[in-house]
Amino acid sequence: MQYDIHNSIKIPIEMLAIGMFVTAIERTKRVNLTNAGRVSNDHSIAQLVTNGVTFVWVDVALSAEGSVSGEIDAFLRQNETSNETSNETSNETSSEGDVSITASEALAKSKKQSRFAQHKRASKIIREAKGLAQKLINQTFEGKTIDVVNIDQWADDLIELVAINSDALQCISALRNKDKYLLEHSVNVAFLLVNFGKYLQLPQDTLKQLAIGGIIHDIGKIKVDDKVLLKPSRLTPEEFDQIKLHQVYAKQMITNVRGLSHVARDVCLMHHEKLDGKGYPLGLKGEQIPLHGRMTSIVDIYDALTSDRCYKKGMSSAEAFKILLGLAPHHLDQTLVYKFINCIGVYPVGAIVELSDGRVGIVWSSNQLKPLKPEVKCFYSRKYKRYLDVTYVDLKHTSVNIERAIAPYNLEINATPFFDLK
Repeated sequence: MQYDIHNSIKIPIEMLAIGMFVTAIERTKRVNLTNAGRVSNDHSIAQLVTNGVTFVWVDVALSAEGSVSGEIDAFLRQNETSNETSNETSNETSSEGDVSITASEALAKSKKQSRFAQHKRASKIIREAKGLAQKLINQTFEGKTIDVVNIDQWADDLIELVAINSDALQCISALRNKDKYLLEHSVNVAFLLVNFGKYLQLPQDTLKQLAIGGIIHDIGKIKVDDKVLLKPSRLTPEEFDQIKLHQVYAKQMITNVRGLSHVARDVCLMHHEKLDGKGYPLGLKGEQIPLHGRMTSIVDIYDALTSDRCYKKGMSSAEAFKILLGLAPHHLDQTLVYKFINCIGVYPVGAIVELSDGRVGIVWSSNQLKPLKPEVKCFYSRKYKRYLDVTYVDLKHTSVNIERAIAPYNLEINATPFFDLK
């Protein structure tokens, strides 16, 4: 595959780090459009230095999250003037064409294209996931055998995009449709599990099994009577017993899933177990519930709380966090609950927030070092009761703060169109 160097930023070899995606290298003022790829270890960097490489071009969109640090932004700003001057005389590049652009142009262009590329890819992965989930539902309902191999590639794509930048996926998955709850809930649980597992530094193969388990975790609900499953009011004890049977159905149905690992199986069958032994279907207690089972309990409840259902509106992430903390330590693993909140952020990407100046927007990208200072896509003013020109506000560069999180149903306008990248 040929990568466009114009989508990349130029940095000194000394600033190259593991996880960055290199699209070109410069040796003795000559640019080589070499085989592109992500830097995987220190040996690769040392080899470039040994070979006399002085500068590299890095694609921010394809680099691992966190690998392109603020130090690079500072370097680019400091060297912007000198780069503009040197670009006038830096035509001594390869015959493959003039690739000289200013640092500020490269950074701005890279960030813009990064947004589009990541959101486009995230949308594709979410669409594929919903298609897979629907196919699994149809096949299991018909009693057909399913091969996990058919899910593997999607799981790999999901893990790769989470590794590059989970923000785009989190933003896309924040869009909900209550009429497709079962599909979207399965997809969101899979994504959140992979993101949580990455935060906990679980092995790559475990992340894949978490994704697969998340996709099938509620498969048993397709055999629950819709009158009970979609009832818009409080369930009777008898009806709740019917809901609980979805775990019994799931145990029977996953026997038709060929190649299912014990991790994916546990995700499917243990997400309603509780630490105090009062969960179902097995009534497991404490350490009898493996890590991935305890993780899924937290993720499943969080996504259910923040989703619109036939009988309720989805709440804000802040409200959901309070409930999760209230369920710990008797039902949920308290340590894992705190880690989950740290993982997705106090104000998760995709959350709707009101700023201290009255502007309303969507949390667009996270800030791991300053979680209370994310980037917000603003589009409305509650102060003036009118729409605004869309602006991206990086709160770490302003005195404005987030005043509160807003549940979508509590917002007087429809925010859905602003989840698009515009």
